[in-house]
Amino acid sequence: MRHLPYFCRGQVVRGFGRGSKQLGIPTANFPEQVVDNLPADVSTGIYYGWASVGNGDVHKMVVSIGWNPYYKNTKKSMETHIMHTFKEDFYGEILNVAIVGYLRPEKNFDSLESLISAIQADIEEAKKRLDLPEHLKFKEDNFFQVPKNKIMNGH
Repeated sequence: MRHLPYFCRGQVVRGFGRGSKQLGIPTANFPEQVVDNLPADVSTGIYYGWASVGNGDVHKMVVSIGWNPYYKNTKKSMETHIMHTFKEDFYGEILNVAIVGYLRPEKNFDSLESLISAIQADIEEAKKRLDLPEHLKFKEDNFFQVPKNKIMNGH
C-alpha cells in the first residue's frame, strides 16, 4: 500500500457484536463513510499501527480491513483492536488511527478456533513490529495531539 502510514479518525459505531462476544477480542468499528474514504489501492487484510480514543493515550493496535470472509459480510468493514484494556465501551467517541504496516491478506478460516489463533498471532507479530524505531516514531505523531476543543462527544 503506497499510502502508509495512513491516518484516519471517526466516531466509534456499534459493529456486529462479535469481537468481544464470540472472539474474546474487542474491536472498535468505524462508520461506513470512513471505510468508504480509504484510498482505492488499500488491499483488504490485516494491518498494524497506533490508536487513541479521544485525546487519550496512544496504544498499539491491529486493524482488519475487508469483508471478513468467515462471517460472509456484504459490507467492507474496518475493525480496530486496541492493545489496551478499557474500563468501559466508548461508542460515540472519536477513534484516531495511524496504520503503519501490513501483516497479511484477508483469508477465510474453517473454524472459529483457527480464526482466533490467527488473530492472536497477528497481535503478537504487531507488538514486535511496533517496537521497531521506524514504527515507534508514529506513536508521538502530531496526528494524536488533538486539541481539547476539537474533541467531539457525539453531541
